[in-house]
Amino acid sequence: MNNQITLIGNVGADPVATTFTDSDNKVVKFSIAVRDIFSREESPEPMWIDVDAWNGLGDRVMKTIKRGREVVVFGRLAIVQYEKEVDGVRVLMKKPVVKLTSFHLSGGRRNDQTSESKPAAKRRKSAA
Repeated sequence: MNNQITLIGNVGADPVATTFTDSDNKVVKFSIAVRDIFSREESPEPMWIDVDAWNGLGDRVMKTIKRGREVVVFGRLAIVQYEKEVDGVRVLMKKPVVKLTSFHLSGGRRNDQTSESKPAAKRRKSAA
């Protein structure tokens, strides 16, 4: 069996890095909003997926991925378990997390209206 997942979505918030002092390992976490293109709803709610990037790949994520950016993520799907209190009762919860193996930037920033964005250079037609 092969555990691979590819998702395209928009980053919800800037990535956050955590370094584990006992091992010098670093994990960078971020979430992406993925649209269901097969939904029959006119404006379906996005599905939020957490993504973890470790060590050197996490360093690349911190340098290149920012809130609002559309990204393509490639990775392995994992199910993370955690406990949560619901109405005074401790409940075991599970959620999917993508363990990032690679990524690339796709499109542009969604709703990018920063003054730093520059217009694309115009190409001159060559006389042939």
